[in-house]
Amino acid sequence: MTLKRPGAGERGPRFARRSVAGQVFVLQLAIVLLLVIAGAAILAWQARAADVRSARERSLTCARTLALAPSVAAFLQSSEPTRGLQPLSVRATRVCGIDFVAILDTKGVRLSDPIPDLIGKRASGDFGRALAGESYSEQFEGEPKDSVRAVAPVRDADGENLGLVTAGVDLTTVAARLNRELPWVGVGAAGALLLATAGAALVSRRLNRQTRGLGPAEVTRMYEHHDAVLHSVREGVLVLDGERRLVLANDEAHRLLGLPDQAQGQHVDELRLESDLAQLLSSGRTASDEVHVVGDRMLAVNQRTTGRGDGPAGSVATLRDTTELREVAGQAQVAAQRLELLYTAGLRIGTTLDVVRTAEELAEVAVPRFADVVTVDLFDHVISGKEPLPDPASAPVRRVALRSAVGAAHPLQPVGSRPSIPPVTGRQEGVEGVRGEEAGAAGAATHAGTAAGHAVAGEAGGEAVEPVLEGDLAAATEWRAVDPEQAERLLAAGFHSLITVPMRARGTVFGLASFWRRDQRPFQPEDLASAEELVARTAVCVDNARRYAREHGLAVTLQRSLLPGGLPEQNAVGAAYRYLPAQAGVGGDWFDVIPLPGARVALVVGDVVGHGLHAAATMGRLRTAVHNFSSLDLPPDELLAHLDELVARIDQDPTLGPETEPVTGATVLYAIYDPTSGQCHLAMAGHPPPALARPDGTTTVLNPPENLPLGLGTSPFETFSLTLPEGSRLVLYTNGLVQVRSRDLDDRLDMLRTALTRVERGPEETCAAVLEALLPDRTNEDRDDIALLVAETRMLPSSRIARWDVPSDPEAVAPVRAACMSQLTEWGLEETAFTAELVLSELITNAIRYGEPPVTVRLLCDRYLTCEVSDRSSTAPHLRRATTVDEGGRGLFLIAQLAQHWGTRYSPEGKTIWAELPLTTVHQEPPLA
Repeated sequence: MTLKRPGAGERGPRFARRSVAGQVFVLQLAIVLLLVIAGAAILAWQARAADVRSARERSLTCARTLALAPSVAAFLQSSEPTRGLQPLSVRATRVCGIDFVAILDTKGVRLSDPIPDLIGKRASGDFGRALAGESYSEQFEGEPKDSVRAVAPVRDADGENLGLVTAGVDLTTVAARLNRELPWVGVGAAGALLLATAGAALVSRRLNRQTRGLGPAEVTRMYEHHDAVLHSVREGVLVLDGERRLVLANDEAHRLLGLPDQAQGQHVDELRLESDLAQLLSSGRTASDEVHVVGDRMLAVNQRTTGRGDGPAGSVATLRDTTELREVAGQAQVAAQRLELLYTAGLRIGTTLDVVRTAEELAEVAVPRFADVVTVDLFDHVISGKEPLPDPASAPVRRVALRSAVGAAHPLQPVGSRPSIPPVTGRQEGVEGVRGEEAGAAGAATHAGTAAGHAVAGEAGGEAVEPVLEGDLAAATEWRAVDPEQAERLLAAGFHSLITVPMRARGTVFGLASFWRRDQRPFQPEDLASAEELVARTAVCVDNARRYAREHGLAVTLQRSLLPGGLPEQNAVGAAYRYLPAQAGVGGDWFDVIPLPGARVALVVGDVVGHGLHAAATMGRLRTAVHNFSSLDLPPDELLAHLDELVARIDQDPTLGPETEPVTGATVLYAIYDPTSGQCHLAMAGHPPPALARPDGTTTVLNPPENLPLGLGTSPFETFSLTLPEGSRLVLYTNGLVQVRSRDLDDRLDMLRTALTRVERGPEETCAAVLEALLPDRTNEDRDDIALLVAETRMLPSSRIARWDVPSDPEAVAPVRAACMSQLTEWGLEETAFTAELVLSELITNAIRYGEPPVTVRLLCDRYLTCEVSDRSSTAPHLRRATTVDEGGRGLFLIAQLAQHWGTRYSPEGKTIWAELPLTTVHQEPPLA
């Protein structure tokens, strides 16, 4: 074959640009030009370097010679050194052939110089090396000119420095010498370039004739095509000339036709081919995909003539083996469909941790890709997330998924039904054997009333359940025995084949998936593997969802049991709350309203960072600790300090395993409200600040001290105090309410204030408004739980509060006691007066006897009658049981028996001993002394 580009002969017009020869010429010219330029530059650099080196040597020789001359040393020691040194310097400059010679004293001051104006001035540069006795040369830059300078020390006979000799050549002199040499270098470079260009042109011209003006891409493509046709093409190629002789045969043609190695150059009749194929090649006629039998192969032959234009006559034939094409294509299509089905199943099955939804996803993936109808039936305990039963054969089942590609044209039971399937154990030894009598118990695993038989007895009930393939339902007889009428309806509906696969994972059977076909081709043995793979993937996802549902249920139950079931009865605040669990798992948020003595109330909101059982259990421990500490009537800062110490001890408990997570990250807000004064004292441990809505409609987010979370123990806690008008709404919450990924925290706090402004009254209405305003911004990524507590403050009427100052005199007890009795009578508490009189007498007497003045008495009539006696002493009273011979020690014991609750509360002003009595006295016998 001869290839020739149009418009390009031996000296085509593309010689200089696109042909191989032209590109080679340009490349050679570029290389020569670079070499010439580089050589010229190197020669110029070497010439300059030689000039500089020569100047250094001459300058250093001259400086050393003068430095050793006795006359120089003598002149330097004379009284007028310049008079003798100046002529000597000028003469040395001329003799040495350099530009300057200067003699300096040891301080660098010029004593002689070619420029007289510079005599007496200090020379530039550092001469430390020369003063140390070293002679050297350097390239100097500075005044008066840049030069190559040499410096040599002048010494006397004792070796002491007398001065310095400097000699050098100006760089301008060096450059002038180089400029005189450059023209000769340029002439040599130009001559070399011309010679190299002429040689490259001769080489390129010869190459152009050999390549016929073809470009490099065309030459490379010709070789690649020729090599591919010979060795890589998977079709046989035969090239015949006009005389029907074989010009070219590639490797594939040799293999398909069995050609000998010496076949090239032989006539078609000499190749001993099949008669019909030899006749086609000899005729040279055009053929398209003609099938010819060659041995045991079927070849598709295409033939076209060549020789268009001025090319050589002949033909080209291609041979393609189509023997296994159809079978391979069918197998590849089936394999591709199976891979696509399994790939889709991997993406779409198990997207949620919901058992029923996972079963529905299996049906959605399989219909209509794999079956016309798919049903999934599961055990009830699997749906509810419980542990597997010891004998699953007797467990009830429920249909949880049914998907049909044929609409309602099927008699299968709907979703939610309970198919009454007898437990059947089936083992399929071979797919081909599941027909007629050989189906045995495996065929009985199906039920006419369901989409699939529940062969789910499991390993515990005997033999392991195996998948079942019924390729021809009409020919099988065993499966009809369960319900013949329903079986006839299924056959009448057109269903002809069925695959049932037990849904099993980790050795446990969860249910059965059934695949029915009506409009598609019957199931084949290879389809059983696809069904098993689909169900196996689904079973693992179902097991994961079941385990998650079980663990989530346990965690939710634990958390609900740890949270308050309702708010306690008290009159200090009107409270309402909302708790929203986390979207994934349980959280550690909690709240509390704790009644305190003195008609007060404690408001608590806390949050344990994280989710799961650990967070819920930690929340329960902290909530219990808060209740215990609040019973001690501690101020907020002290209570948080004790709680912080408790958390630190919990984290350091040596009995905890390494897998136990620390409690660090827990936050708490603890507030105490006193309805007698309207005072609210609160302290925080890393918690979001509360919001306050006042009765006048103004709202604000309080700014108490920002203490660290519990468990860090790095700084003391601070208490924040404020006075709340009656009707104020204090809003306590956890960070799940205000922290979302899509909004800034300040924006969320503004939304909270706006929501509080829109609601005038009512804790319940406030809770609803806050959640309505803040919940829509939460996304699926904002999975934290929310605790919200709204407390509307109330004031105890002044008419229900009585207070007296008691002098430090035992005789003052009686008048105060009488005044208290009078007040109780005014409140209508005559039944409680006697008990209160005994309690007050004991408390006042003890305060006067053991306490420090001033002593005050206060009565509060709320849900209880609270008797309080305060003094300046911090001495703690102790309850003890007096013996028979003791004269005292029965006071507090008497109070503990008469009062419903009693205790001691400390403050910066001292202590208060209080006792709570019911408003209606329960008559009881006084304790015996």
